[in-house]
Amino acid sequence: MKRRDFITLLGGAAAAWPVAARAQQKAMPVIGFLNTVSLDGFSDRLQGFRQGLRETGYVEGENVTIEYRWAENKLERLPELGADLVLRRVSVIVATGGTAGAIAAKALKTNIPIVFGIPEDPAKLGLVTTLARPGGNMTGINFFLGEILAKRLELFRELVPAISRVAVFINPANAERAATQATDIDAAARAMGLKIRIFNTGNSGDINAAFAVIAGERTDALFVSADPIFNARRAQLATLAARHALPSSFSVREAVEAGGLMSYGPNIIDAYRQIGIYTGRVLKGTKPADLPVVQSSKFELVINNQTARMLGLTVPQTLLATADEVIE
Repeated sequence: MKRRDFITLLGGAAAAWPVAARAQQKAMPVIGFLNTVSLDGFSDRLQGFRQGLRETGYVEGENVTIEYRWAENKLERLPELGADLVLRRVSVIVATGGTAGAIAAKALKTNIPIVFGIPEDPAKLGLVTTLARPGGNMTGINFFLGEILAKRLELFRELVPAISRVAVFINPANAERAATQATDIDAAARAMGLKIRIFNTGNSGDINAAFAVIAGERTDALFVSADPIFNARRAQLATLAARHALPSSFSVREAVEAGGLMSYGPNIIDAYRQIGIYTGRVLKGTKPADLPVVQSSKFELVINNQTARMLGLTVPQTLLATADEVIE
């Protein structure tokens, strides 16, 4: 080979390297992560999601990219954020942070696979045909947070038998779900002889305002409904409940770790790990229609005994024996 031809060959190869690199970059799958709230207070759940991805061979930044879209509790932004992910031609859309994200993803009318994580029955919502055979392009995890409100209220009453008037926090941003929760909690409270007052608390200011009202009333306890916004505000809620000497009940363990009295619900971090696993399986080529909806089957009772002592409460031995975790 002549020297001139060799130099020309090298030059052509060098010019091709950036093109090849770009082609390889484009080939990396992209996950569109659509969430109703914000990164604030969501890091533990993201760790669970990334763990699930790792279990299927995907590591963010190495062989998969994640495009995050946070609605900041402004649910009206979900259609726009979801449409942007469709325009970017992501490989799969992960809709989390409550039912509204999954419904918004469904409304996109796209063929892109969708993996959801929701607290309600997706078949009743029309997201899938059946749990065993989802059909279409959607599947995911059902946390069952909404269906266990009555059980959580029963455990709360067992822990604090003297309560009679309970403040209930509900996020009004998702109007349909808020109405369902209010109806379910009211029915459960009436059956137990409890009086409740519902507060619409969709942001930090609403929470402060609600506690200001509570301070002027005879309220025995605080019951926080299941909603991503309350997980993001768990430190604020636990701090204010302690300041007002209110026993508090939550749906997620993170709030009890922040100082709340008790929680009862599924292991959400593990549920997000399962969302990650399903996302990885979809990236490998499995169709959502072939992945049955996973339902939470194990529920955790977590009690903060330090908070109980601060409130002058003695946790019944029956609850101490059955609790999955007692924080000392």
